[in-house]
Amino acid sequence: MAEPVCVGVVDSGWAAELGDRVQGARSFVAEGGDINAQDRIGHGSRVLQAIAALAPDARFCVAQVFGEQLRTDGETVALALDWLVDQGAAVVNLSLGVRQDRAPLRAACERALDRGCVVVASTPARGEPVFPAAYPGVIRVMGDARCAPGQHSALLLPHADFGACVLPPGGDRAQAGASMGSAHLSGHVAALMAAGVTRERSAIWQALVDSAAFHGPERRTS
Repeated sequence: MAEPVCVGVVDSGWAAELGDRVQGARSFVAEGGDINAQDRIGHGSRVLQAIAALAPDARFCVAQVFGEQLRTDGETVALALDWLVDQGAAVVNLSLGVRQDRAPLRAACERALDRGCVVVASTPARGEPVFPAAYPGVIRVMGDARCAPGQHSALLLPHADFGACVLPPGGDRAQAGASMGSAHLSGHVAALMAAGVTRERSAIWQALVDSAAFHGPERRTS
């Protein structure tokens, strides 16, 4: 029997009720490196719940880069990404974006990709690009309102590769957005890996295209 897929999550931590799914956690914001990385703002917990809904057998490693607010920097995210890859994460979800290209973050993404990790990150529907989504090889995901839970779209746009459901589990629209889209798509990736799809990025990419509920952006008429 194949080992469960390890999903790395860079976010605000995890809630206690998810403890049976979390096999490792580390805080990159707490003094003393609090290994528990308990979620104080709820964002990371919703991300984990969205991934778990699509990949029920996945196990998580959680890197906490947000403390009391959704603020971080490229250097902190780079440290978190390196740690998750060292823990054996096959896919890493980053429901976040920083505005400036930082050399440590770029290098960490390159190392993750070189080691065969599938890196998924959120990207805005409009405006300036964010990082790490804008780095080559990272799968860029935006929210797509057409997608119900369990669906994703193959957008193949200059700024976004895929779209996915914008809602967190429970349907709280106040928490809707690209960060949830990234989480849902990471769940799809983990489910594909669990189903036996080769874990190479190219195979995962093609499987995501083939299984998409929608292809291309929504066409609007005036």
